Amino acid sequence: MKLYLVIITVACAGIAGFAVWKAFEFAEKQRQKIYVLDNGASLIMALSQDVYQNREAEAKSHVKMFHDAFFTISPDKSAIDYNIARALALAGREAADQYTIMKEDGFFDRIIAAGIHCEIRVDSVKIDVAQYPYAARLWGKTSLVRTSNVTYRNLETECRLVNCARSDDNPHGFMIEKWRILDNSDIAVLER
Repeated sequence: MKLYLVIITVACAGIAGFAVWKAFEFAEKQRQKIYVLDNGASLIMALSQDVYQNREAEAKSHVKMFHDAFFTISPDKSAIDYNIARALALAGREAADQYTIMKEDGFFDRIIAAGIHCEIRVDSVKIDVAQYPYAARLWGKTSLVRTSNVTYRNLETECRLVNCARSDDNPHGFMIEKWRILDNSDIAVLER
């Protein structure tokens, strides 16, 4: 009878311990999920991910977003101010210095006066995530569209990316440092 009682007690303790272990495991799996209400109507499950899992893709997007904001210029002062403000929220002092130089040289005034549209097409971005701060390099083309012609230019830049707080203006949580333009030479001028 004692042996039977010991066996049942050990079995019950084993089953209880196994149940508690599985309950904690289940709770941990549930903590890795996010449930989102779609306008209060349906429950959608979104899996949460490690913040560093897609860091390289976020870095590439950050570099592209900065260059798009900095080099997409329309002949409208408020649009220029808006894009530059967006760009400077993603970058540090070197970008602000470059903007100041361009402004003092009258670049933006000439853009507005001549009705020039500047656009950028990013060819590729290379990020080295093996070493922090992350080194980045961008290759692309810019075009200056005038009423009489279109000027195409090479664009090659390099910078470093450092982590910072995420915000609405900086959703990727990076700040561009030591940004510099390596090549901005003319490729061709085509008549319109």
